[in-house]
Amino acid sequence: MKRITLGTTGITVPQNAFGALPVQRVDMEMASLILRRAYEGGMTFFDTARAYSDSEQKIGKALGEVRDKIFLASKTMARTPEAFWCDLEESLRMLQTDYIDIYQFHCVDTCYRPGDGTGMYECMQKAKEQGKILHIGVTSHKLEVARECVKSGLYETMQYPLSYLSIDKELELVDMCKEQKMGFIAMKGLAGGLINNSRAAFAFMSQFDHVLPIWGIQKLEELEEWLGYMEHPPVLDEEITVFIEKEKLELTGDFCRGCGYCLPCPAEIPINNCARMSQMIRRAPSADWLSSQWQDNMKKIENCLNCGECKKRCPYELNTPELLKKNYEDYKKILAGEVDV
Repeated sequence: MKRITLGTTGITVPQNAFGALPVQRVDMEMASLILRRAYEGGMTFFDTARAYSDSEQKIGKALGEVRDKIFLASKTMARTPEAFWCDLEESLRMLQTDYIDIYQFHCVDTCYRPGDGTGMYECMQKAKEQGKILHIGVTSHKLEVARECVKSGLYETMQYPLSYLSIDKELELVDMCKEQKMGFIAMKGLAGGLINNSRAAFAFMSQFDHVLPIWGIQKLEELEEWLGYMEHPPVLDEEITVFIEKEKLELTGDFCRGCGYCLPCPAEIPINNCARMSQMIRRAPSADWLSSQWQDNMKKIENCLNCGECKKRCPYELNTPELLKKNYEDYKKILAGEVDV
């Protein structure tokens, strides 16, 4: 298993890390089992956030005893200094630690800088001086904001969506980070569930020597799949390259990544799944997608107000209302048995 160093942080770990957003969906006992197994299997980097409900608490309980052997990254969505300090103190308490290795501004719409009037970057600096955080990072879903953060030289790590479906402009961001000696933490390596070949996903990441993928894990069988790559990591050979090119052709054009930044919807449409229902049914099949609950959710598209708010908020600049309509039409055909899936 290749080990990578995140930019100038000095943090060196296997190129196979744990994204802890999904563990908020399982109970404490199962979460502890998964997290301990991840550590025992060789994972030493765990990424979470204050926004992920009880994810930090579960990490603290499961891994508190091995704190000195792991690296913890967390995030704050605070937009005021007061909220920043509340978030940080709560994260430290929940994680059962005195410090966080990488503390990140979460999903920013702007590049915080010293003297910009917000006081936000100064909070990071003070927290670092106090030893409560060791390194300053940032996450974003907006490419131009991410580019600005990289160019600023103020951040030690960038967390941004990266997968083999990423477009050229997003891959350029990865190269920018390398040039700036900035660590790159790759989220959404499975494109929000659209990628269902873990070997190809892992092999794609292996070509970068400064990128750390954090795989979102909520089931033991999923975890074992990733841990299996510790001893036998897939490589980006000709077979996988051909497969990836075929996948990119199939998913070329506009598709919803399921990030959820379009929400809330005034018509109560769960847009982040409804706008990609066609792909989810075909690429991540589950009887649940055709349940009465999801039929009701899809029917809500009929009540779309065409307000355009979801389109404005989409970080990928998708025509979300149009995607909703297309997915709803396809969904009705699937229910009627008019198309095969």
